[in-house]
Amino acid sequence: MSYAAIFLCAGSGTRMRGAVQDKVLTPLNGLPVVAHSLRAFHQADIIDEITVVYRDEEQRQEIEQVLAANNPAQYPIHWVEGGRERQDSVFNALTELSLLVDYVFIHDCARPLVHPEALRKLRDAVKSDNAAVLAHRVTDTIKKASTKRSVRKRKLRDVPRSGLWAMETPQAFQREMIVEAYRRLRFNNLSVTDDTAALAYQHIGVTLVENEWPNPKMTVPGDLDYLEFLMNKRGA
Repeated sequence: MSYAAIFLCAGSGTRMRGAVQDKVLTPLNGLPVVAHSLRAFHQADIIDEITVVYRDEEQRQEIEQVLAANNPAQYPIHWVEGGRERQDSVFNALTELSLLVDYVFIHDCARPLVHPEALRKLRDAVKSDNAAVLAHRVTDTIKKASTKRSVRKRKLRDVPRSGLWAMETPQAFQREMIVEAYRRLRFNNLSVTDDTAALAYQHIGVTLVENEWPNPKMTVPGDLDYLEFLMNKRGA
């Protein structure tokens, strides 16, 4: 069986508010963020090739240099230009995958702490069930606010957290299944924020792989220090 990884690197990173020039190229513990994802997949030893979704030619060249210096397994790397939205980028990459690929891992490279053992568990789950996602249980108290722009004096409603899961990446799928799901999204002009939602529109179940290792996403400026802390703690 053949496994591929899609590395999503084309995001604009607007919520970083200019704190870094490019999230996936930002140094983290001595290496660019994208290199940590590559190293995790290499240590897990679960893929045969990688497709990188890039934003523009300048970014592609920089990422290419990073991956060339951190690719001990010499994975074949393919390049696909991203689209306007995340789902467009994913679709572009999926349609460029070789027909020989059986399963695909879709990973936001702004999650550099994904653990190799979590990747192996995800591989086993997708091989068994055709669709699987790393996730963690929601432990915070969740409130839904009334629909107003102002955050002052909002009416809040409790959302029961029992059964709530926060989605992570990678999300892994049998290739033909996820390609068809994304084709239907485009045909029906539907929008999603993650890949499991594409299957939900087709009423296809997804296996949750509970992740016991922190796997946060770099989204706002303060996340960089937090990621450094977690990485140093893991190393210790």
